[in-house]
Amino acid sequence: MKRIVKLSLWLLLIITNAAIADDQIIKELDATWAELARTVAEGDFEGYKKGYHQDAILVSGFSKDSYPIAKALASWKSGFDDTKAKKMTAGVDFYFTQRLHDQTTAHETGMFRYYTTDKQGKQTEFIAHMNALLIKKEGKWLIMMEYQKSQMTRAQWDALK
Repeated sequence: MKRIVKLSLWLLLIITNAAIADDQIIKELDATWAELARTVAEGDFEGYKKGYHQDAILVSGFSKDSYPIAKALASWKSGFDDTKAKKMTAGVDFYFTQRLHDQTTAHETGMFRYYTTDKQGKQTEFIAHMNALLIKKEGKWLIMMEYQKSQMTRAQWDALK
């Protein structure tokens, strides 16, 4: 009987430690996405760029293409510059439907909503399904691959809540 109790306590300890480690990883990943959202809102292009591994790839379900993130970043830079110069406001929200990870790798499935408002008050938004592969290097989570799969409607986004 004592052996069963000790074994049960040992298993409970392992499960508890695994749950604590899992919670910590989710907190780290949430902080990574929050930092990316901050950089978008502040027009911090260099900060945003630091969220990606230097060899990261963007996969576009829209153009049916893939290319280095450096090419995508170059095309997005003007939006960061306009936000930083206060020519517009911008933001991004993330919502995840599946989060798979271990201590150093993660696969995030979900969607994002990127939105802007220009000086005249014109609002735009782009909502898309996405997958992201991340790797933890030197204590920091970096996106290795971002797959923008397909566009979503506002009604689909709102139904998530």
